[in-house]
Amino acid sequence: MSGPVAPVVVTMGDPAGVGGDCLLKAWTEHRASLPPFFVIDDPGRLGALALTLKLDCSIQTITDPEEAHVHFAKALPVLPVDPPLTAAAVLGTPDPNNAPAVISAIDKAVMLVQSGQAAAMVTNPIHKASMQDAGFAHPGHTEYLGHLAGPGSQPVMMLASAKVRNGLRVVPVTIHLSHADAAKALTTDLIVTHGTITAAALKQDFGIDNPRIAVAALNPHAGEDGKFGHEEAEVIAPAVAALQDKGIDATGPLPADTLFHTDARESADAVLCMYHDQALIPLKTLDFYGGVNVTLGLPFVRTSPDHGTAFSLAGTGKARCDSLVAALRMAAEIASARAQS
Repeated sequence: MSGPVAPVVVTMGDPAGVGGDCLLKAWTEHRASLPPFFVIDDPGRLGALALTLKLDCSIQTITDPEEAHVHFAKALPVLPVDPPLTAAAVLGTPDPNNAPAVISAIDKAVMLVQSGQAAAMVTNPIHKASMQDAGFAHPGHTEYLGHLAGPGSQPVMMLASAKVRNGLRVVPVTIHLSHADAAKALTTDLIVTHGTITAAALKQDFGIDNPRIAVAALNPHAGEDGKFGHEEAEVIAPAVAALQDKGIDATGPLPADTLFHTDARESADAVLCMYHDQALIPLKTLDFYGGVNVTLGLPFVRTSPDHGTAFSLAGTGKARCDSLVAALRMAAEIASARAQS
């Protein structure tokens, strides 16, 4: 495939999870159709894991991202993580002692994409609890990447699937909150911010000249004239009007149960959802294995497989690499689109 000159960098993620399994499978089974990439990890760990999984995957230690192009066709290029893992990674058992190495891989990847040595970054899943036990002060990857990007960045989560007929892109306005707290957290300004960033990303990253955004209601039947809630009239409708005033083709609030069938997906390029499951249930139902997490609003390209660490599958050979493969392809495509804009 054609893609950016610089390779894509992949972070280690939690070494006890399935990130390594998926990475090795992706290179072994799909490298001919993937953009050249390298991973920041422990070369010895990946070599041992390849033997465990009985995968014919050679590991090539590199010292510079440029070497990825030289070795990618015959071996998986690995830039050693520094500092190294403190403890031997035990598959299925996260260890907070390894958090410094996990964080270092993210930091290094951001530095490489910001400097242009890598075209984009793909992050393998981390285990938030063990990271926070080690003193990690951020809720997750997205917030930490916003911190590293510096002032002015406004990271927004998009979940996307290229495999679903008519496409599917969803953006949750609130993320890891209870339903009660999500309703309280919704504001007109928050919705407008997410809609504005989404529209800009659809133009810049996905090549859609006149993006159409459907805005979901919070309540059943879009509140049914206030019988089932007032958020539609008081919070969401004013946000849709404000987006329209910005020249954005936004419609809503629309009942969420009508937004994701085949015909509905023809009428919108992305759906702005009011809470986590409203966005993720349709995506995971329609493309459970191949969804991609894309962080909008950053000055660099970041994607991630749309799954967690799946400790119970680590080292078993049962983990599927579809989502990582899709994340690698989408990262390269977005980076190429930005380079041409």
